[in-house]
Amino acid sequence: MIRRILLLLAGLSLAACTGARDLDAPLVPLGDFSLGHNVVVAPKVQTTATVSREVPKEQLTEALQTAIAERFDRYEGAKDYHFGVSIEGYVLAKRGVPVVAAPKSAMIIRLTVWDDAKGVKLNDEPEQLTVLETLDGASIVGTGWSQSAETQLLNLSRNVAQKIEDYLVKKNAEEGWFDRGADNAAPAASQGIDESAVAEAG
Repeated sequence: MIRRILLLLAGLSLAACTGARDLDAPLVPLGDFSLGHNVVVAPKVQTTATVSREVPKEQLTEALQTAIAERFDRYEGAKDYHFGVSIEGYVLAKRGVPVVAAPKSAMIIRLTVWDDAKGVKLNDEPEQLTVLETLDGASIVGTGWSQSAETQLLNLSRNVAQKIEDYLVKKNAEEGWFDRGADNAAPAASQGIDESAVAEAG
């Protein structure tokens, strides 16, 4: 199933994320959010060799973990929240035949968010997010022609981190995930959630 989704994504031509372009802009409000554990795993990651370059799992997880830290370490709220991220599949586009058959890079992840003070997951089921690369004038025929696998993975990981931020903003607006209560009480003591628990949930 994941491979079929990746093949479909590789043929799409548009992406909504802008990667790191907004990292110097003011922070999007996220209440009392501060990033605790940043766990990225890829135990069953899939790709599609016909359209994708392949990279080691360690390179995949390190790139995404770095991009998440780059975006979320900027937040200095009063409470810690943990991310458990599982990379389910990816495409790092190979060179195609421009413009019709130039594949696009993509990544599928599953995200679990933990509230450290309460010792619970905020989303009972992991949220699946599907993200495409950003195309511009220099890469409109596909980044397989213009970028190395490392650059593709860097930019795609930054787009994933931004997509995670978008998801958190939405959930905070809908359910108040990171907003302090009306009594403005101090946050509860940490429950000591460890990285192994976060990794298993992802």
